[in-house]
Amino acid sequence: MIKFFKNFRKDEDGAVTVDWVVLTAAVVALAAIAYNQVRQGASDLAGDVNTALQGATVGTIDLGNTPASD
Repeated sequence: MIKFFKNFRKDEDGAVTVDWVVLTAAVVALAAIAYNQVRQGASDLAGDVNTALQGATVGTIDLGNTPASD
């Protein structure tokens, strides 16, 4: 049993897997933070556009009275 634990402690085959798991978790965490920052800015921009469009008036042009162009 002691030999098993010594061999297990010396074995480094799983170390690369642990490194990749930690690296992937860090990338996912940074992506989540970036998403939250962009989401708030996009929401604010959408609100500003909505406010601007609500205050806009749309006019019409009567094209029936204009002379025909050749």
